[in-house]
Amino acid sequence: MSHHQSNDSWVVLTPDELQIGEIYDWCVHRSGGAIVLFSGTARDHAEGRDDVSLLEYEAYEEHVEPRLEAIVEEMRNLWPDILKVVIAHRTGPLEIGESSVVVAVSSPHRPEAFEAARFGIDTLKATVPIWKREVWRDGEDWGLAAQDIRDVPSTEQNPERSL
Repeated sequence: MSHHQSNDSWVVLTPDELQIGEIYDWCVHRSGGAIVLFSGTARDHAEGRDDVSLLEYEAYEEHVEPRLEAIVEEMRNLWPDILKVVIAHRTGPLEIGESSVVVAVSSPHRPEAFEAARFGIDTLKATVPIWKREVWRDGEDWGLAAQDIRDVPSTEQNPERSL
């Protein structure tokens, strides 16, 4: 299990249940007027697959924490006013309805919190080496939306991306 927490950021890869309330409470900040918390949950279907009963996540663990930290760093570059950031992902088997991934952001105002959280989850999906296996009524296989892992985009590498 990978876990890194500082005063204003918390990244974790864990086989344990993600504690939504604890994550939300940790994001509360006296200067914050907004907390956006995204929770990706295991659902009972996927494209062409009815009756999904189980999801299982595997990760290339030594690469996960550095990439999650790079995402947080880029979120702070793009939205310097954000206060606290959490990016957490489960590994192992998940039952339907359990959270597989959580991105939470607190900020003084809601636009930055929404935008940063959206960037966080979208960038995680594209850049962090975590894979999903689905079990359904007629079989099991790795998720249909697999894609090549790429580097975390950076405003330093691409100044046109900055806001």
